Amino acid sequence: MACVAHTLRLDVQVSIMAFAFRLCSLAGLCLSLGLNTALAADAMIVWPSDWEVEALPPVQASADGPSVQIRQRAVKNDANGDPAMVVELTQTRLQSGHAVNVQGVLLEMRKAVQVNFVHGGFQSVCTQMKQSTLSEVPAMETTCTITQNGAHVMTQTLVAAANKEMAWSLSYAGSKDGYDANKDEVLRIRDSLRLDVTP
Repeated sequence: MACVAHTLRLDVQVSIMAFAFRLCSLAGLCLSLGLNTALAADAMIVWPSDWEVEALPPVQASADGPSVQIRQRAVKNDANGDPAMVVELTQTRLQSGHAVNVQGVLLEMRKAVQVNFVHGGFQSVCTQMKQSTLSEVPAMETTCTITQNGAHVMTQTLVAAANKEMAWSLSYAGSKDGYDANKDEVLRIRDSLRLDVTP
């Protein structure tokens, strides 16, 4: 039984990382309409020293839209070296005059959570979208509880934000215990986030 539980835990953690990548790509796709290829300064995140930080390659440009400019992912491992929490951020620059429907982007992100986990044999329930902020930028957010056979196994928070020049998506996800143990630290990281809000 212990071996089965350990295998399930590892499977869930691997699913967290794979899903965070897919979610980021979806957010980039949703935000890519109306973007241009102007360079943007990096969003500034103060990562604690025990997080593994990775700068991800931008989503490749397509015929109908350019690439997302900045993608960052960081992983907090547990005492066994397994992923307990994953945080991922994207940043894009908007074309002049283009307005992002932040609520619409977050709705698509939430749908992706539910569809992806249903396909993996999980169920998910997300909170009602609420107004929030990302740095000083107005945002919308929701938190999803993912269960399997009635047991709470994962938690995922999704945030979308935009101003007149930039758009951002932030996701942080973890196993039930990993999310609970690291939520306060992630909120401190989120509070330390400094976005490039200059035109």
